[in-house]
Amino acid sequence: MKVITIVLDSVGLGYLPDAAQFGDEGADTLDHTVLKTGIELPHLAALGLGHVPGVHTVPQVAQPKGAFGRMVEVNPGKDTSTGHWEFVGIQLENAFRVFPQGYPQDFLARYCERIGVGGYLLNLPYSGTDAIRDYGDEHLRTGFPIVYTSADSVFQIAAHVGKIPLKTLYDWCRVAREMLVGPLACARVIARPFEGEPGNFYRRDDLRHDYALEPPHNVLDVIKAGGLEVVGVGKIPDIYAHRGFTREVGSGDNPQGMERTLELMRENFSGLIFTNLVDFDAKFGHRRNSLGYAQALIDFDARLPEFLVALGPDDYLFIVSDHGNDPTWRGTDHTREYGMLLVAGPGMAGKDLGTRPTFADLAASWARLFELQWDGAGVSI
Repeated sequence: MKVITIVLDSVGLGYLPDAAQFGDEGADTLDHTVLKTGIELPHLAALGLGHVPGVHTVPQVAQPKGAFGRMVEVNPGKDTSTGHWEFVGIQLENAFRVFPQGYPQDFLARYCERIGVGGYLLNLPYSGTDAIRDYGDEHLRTGFPIVYTSADSVFQIAAHVGKIPLKTLYDWCRVAREMLVGPLACARVIARPFEGEPGNFYRRDDLRHDYALEPPHNVLDVIKAGGLEVVGVGKIPDIYAHRGFTREVGSGDNPQGMERTLELMRENFSGLIFTNLVDFDAKFGHRRNSLGYAQALIDFDARLPEFLVALGPDDYLFIVSDHGNDPTWRGTDHTREYGMLLVAGPGMAGKDLGTRPTFADLAASWARLFELQWDGAGVSI
């Protein structure tokens, strides 16, 4: 038996009750994208997406082919780490630290000394594309790293691949990861390589690398210890600091991620296939590109039948989301929203899963399907 879980990164289903605390009351990634662009998602609708509470733009069908619901994020945040950690049963007592005024000067002085450079550029919450546009020229002159953060708990380092070798950039990130612990702990350090000439810089997202805090014990460890495969596709292994996986399969964009997942579904093994489709978030949500976001939804919807056909008689497909990133919303940050929950597999047709109280119900469901003992957070669907 395989359990395939595909994260539609940032495809939120409307703002959570506590969204006002995050400045996101009124955000609604899916509905606002569909309303603005007029797209249709017939295969997601057929699974039951239109029956999910709060979804108003996808039509209901007479007989849904899957189970349908939404999930509340209880972790205090709205980013990749808080959502994905909760998926695997980790509920945080405290939010990951964020740095709205940038990182402390004394830390950056020690950091520059460690990596052997004479200074740094920026050190503020900033759009990544704006960072290389505004500071790329100076970076080429000085060789100083462009460091910046966001509303999330991240320390991002941008460097031009023609000025700073990739290995050096990755080494800089590893040093930052070693240093950003304790009181300065952040969820992720991210390498942001870029290329191009002044006035025409562009990011190499295919060369991006994330360095996450190692998570505590979670359901991935349980599945792996149970003798099953745990295969991470795309950025999934990075999010968990490569803990709990038996295999890692790289992918650059959504089409590659979908293709790699389908290839794995056709292999003969039992276990979890865990995929993140990042383009919704990275390419379109943060850049407030509604048309691009809509096209990514159309593209996934068009390939959804392939995943359903590839399911074995005992296999299950979970389609989920980790937060929102409403492309019609103000700013460039994630939005605090319900997570999607669609499930296809034996006995799931037409089931209303309602509003699940935590993303950790996903962890409990995986464990139940694999008949493994799980004493952590969440209740199996």
